[in-house]
Amino acid sequence: MKNLNFIDLFAGAGGLSEGFIKQGFNPVAHIEMDLAASFTLKTRAAFHHLKENNQFSHYVDYLKGNIDRKTLYSLIPNELIESVIHKSISVENNAGIFKTIDYNLENKEVDLIVGGPPCQAYSLVGRARSEDNMKSDPRNYLYVQYANYLERYQPKMFVFENVLGLKSAGKGIYLKNMERLFNKKGYTIEVFTVNAENFGVLQKRKRLIIIGYRNDFVPNLPDFENFKGGLTSSVDTIFSDLPELQAGTGVDKFTNYSSKTNSYLEQSYIRNGIDILTQHIARPHSIQDKKIYQIAVNKWNDKMERLNYNDLPEDLKTHKNRTSFTDRFKVVANNIQASHTVVAHIAKDGHHYIHPDIEQNRSISVREAARLQSFSDDFYFEGVKEGANRTAAFKQIGNAVPPLMANFIANELKKIF
Repeated sequence: MKNLNFIDLFAGAGGLSEGFIKQGFNPVAHIEMDLAASFTLKTRAAFHHLKENNQFSHYVDYLKGNIDRKTLYSLIPNELIESVIHKSISVENNAGIFKTIDYNLENKEVDLIVGGPPCQAYSLVGRARSEDNMKSDPRNYLYVQYANYLERYQPKMFVFENVLGLKSAGKGIYLKNMERLFNKKGYTIEVFTVNAENFGVLQKRKRLIIIGYRNDFVPNLPDFENFKGGLTSSVDTIFSDLPELQAGTGVDKFTNYSSKTNSYLEQSYIRNGIDILTQHIARPHSIQDKKIYQIAVNKWNDKMERLNYNDLPEDLKTHKNRTSFTDRFKVVANNIQASHTVVAHIAKDGHHYIHPDIEQNRSISVREAARLQSFSDDFYFEGVKEGANRTAAFKQIGNAVPPLMANFIANELKKIF
């Protein structure tokens, strides 16, 4: 499988890429415009290289805080660091990006391109907050850039991930134009509406997965819409082995688990033998917010009912908007099979992701959010500056493709290759 090369466009923290790497595909480039996410990708490249070359103790030293980021990067080949291209994908930058990718390829073929452009322009929430329904947003047309990479590298297949709103954005015209353009470049597409829960992720996360294939390479694709990964549990399994935290507390590097692992954490690769817990950090909250959290948790635990903002006591209501986002305070229910969707807004506040334990009385930590997205505990989310950067980590996690879902998709495509 090392002969199967792929490029990750709009890579983010690398959740989609992670699944393909786990299935043996070889990344030749990750392109990402966010600087913090680019550092995360470089750190993950170090993880994979050191693990494959029996030097994993160096990565463990990094998770323990014994060596800094610069030292970690010095321990791996420079071409791996440079394969993470921190640039926006655009007409102005493409020539330079192509040059770097071509150098890394060394005349080898690109078998696969993965990735999905930023989704704000297609999302229902993004359009609701926009004065012109996002019609003027240039991100509507980033699929054109995606097509340019298909034309240049001619992969046998591609995987394009995005939000469900892509189907309805512009009354469906963007998706239709996308299909026409991909057809023009020599590719047929199949569009799947998938739910991460079906792939073993403990989260109700519905997304579009577009699988494209070159017209001379026609695969027999599985039905990803009705896919069943066979891995199920309840949300409490991701909390069960983590130390209790109070709001505003936690350790970036590193702390110990409070108990042994469980079968779900092992089977989902979240805990994989390294007893080093990082980024279990909770954000601070005001006294008022913590009062609201207690009401929300009690309401869920007693009646399995969600808190409506309008039902709060008057002295706790500070928002003027009483008609929309009335579920802005929401508990991550631990007694069901899948939580509600983790999104990038978690970087701004934790009100929509309240921890179910009333004694801890806080929103979920960085590591808990990562686990809901099925990231393994050895996955470290970087900031622009080295050290704890809770906001940058939350943003990357919320924007990511769940690695466990990506792993199942990669496994099915590997069979086709």
